[in-house]
Amino acid sequence: MNRRTFLALGTGLAVGARPVAATHGAPYRREQDRQIPARQQTTVEDKPDGVYVQPFLETMSMQGTTEVGDYKVAVMYTIPHRFWTMTGTERAEQPLPGDASVHLMAQVWDPETGTVLPEVGLSVEITRDGDLVSEEVIYPMLSQRMGFHYGANFTLAGDGEYTVTLSIGGMQIRRTGAFEGRFGEAATAEIGLTYTEETRGEVQVREIDQAGQRGALKPMDMEMVPVGLAPASDDLPRTVVGTAESDDARFVVSRVPADEADRFTDGEPYLLVSARTPYNDLLLPMMGLEATVTRDGETVFDGRLERTLDSEVNYHYGTAVEGGLRSGDAIALSVAVPPQVARHQGYETAFLEMPETEL
Repeated sequence: MNRRTFLALGTGLAVGARPVAATHGAPYRREQDRQIPARQQTTVEDKPDGVYVQPFLETMSMQGTTEVGDYKVAVMYTIPHRFWTMTGTERAEQPLPGDASVHLMAQVWDPETGTVLPEVGLSVEITRDGDLVSEEVIYPMLSQRMGFHYGANFTLAGDGEYTVTLSIGGMQIRRTGAFEGRFGEAATAEIGLTYTEETRGEVQVREIDQAGQRGALKPMDMEMVPVGLAPASDDLPRTVVGTAESDDARFVVSRVPADEADRFTDGEPYLLVSARTPYNDLLLPMMGLEATVTRDGETVFDGRLERTLDSEVNYHYGTAVEGGLRSGDAIALSVAVPPQVARHQGYETAFLEMPETEL
């Protein structure tokens, strides 16, 4: 196990001394930020419909990483967080318990490529000296600083050393390319967690004056833990047809001819849709996405896109299209189920009511 006590998310990462363009996250000026108590969770009163700059920037405590089977796993914690879960189309705010000690975060990725792995079926148990302290649901989540990860608020039994046991159920979605046959097996990992006055003192929170504005903070940049980023359009296979948007989600659509789609289909062309957040191109997984392709007024494809993890183009949605796509075809994307990921502040008003979009 690798261990490092402190990981800075705040000072100098989103920003530098001058404001940064919204593409790289919200403008952030250190000299105007105000440090706030670690238990306080600031909110934005008049939230826009869509992605907005979260109201605080924080540091967190890295507790360690370990490798087990096909997976590499990290555990971190910060102050308890307010967040919203999704069940189908229904969003529900999770109350912030008064006795919550930490917001525990876990990341799972492929140690060979650094690819973040959504949908691995993660659960967490925390013990101390062999006794169970907490066993909570840990949710798939989306935040501006970490992108996709797993997290929840946990209550600990005071200062001391704990063991976090992470149970990985394995992926049920399709894997292609070099990922075919991998990440399907269950695995269990253990990482130690230290909760003391010293480590709590390392977790700092700062308010941001630009909170509530349209935009997003820049994702963190860490050596130890990757961030789930969607590939650039130029890195998608073959021809990018265009980009569509729905409730702030961006869908980059690519058509892959049959002779280049052998890892996706049985000799047919492939329709590939890469979904991501605005501003930072973070992956948007766990969505029910459908497509309709019409040509000269006739429907040539109408169906579900399969959630897929590929070794080259990462997590995406795709399907074989008999006959392929042609110039002049109309493509309509419809979201049957919005992303089933819990949302931190800044994302809870986006990716909810997602009307059909065309290109």
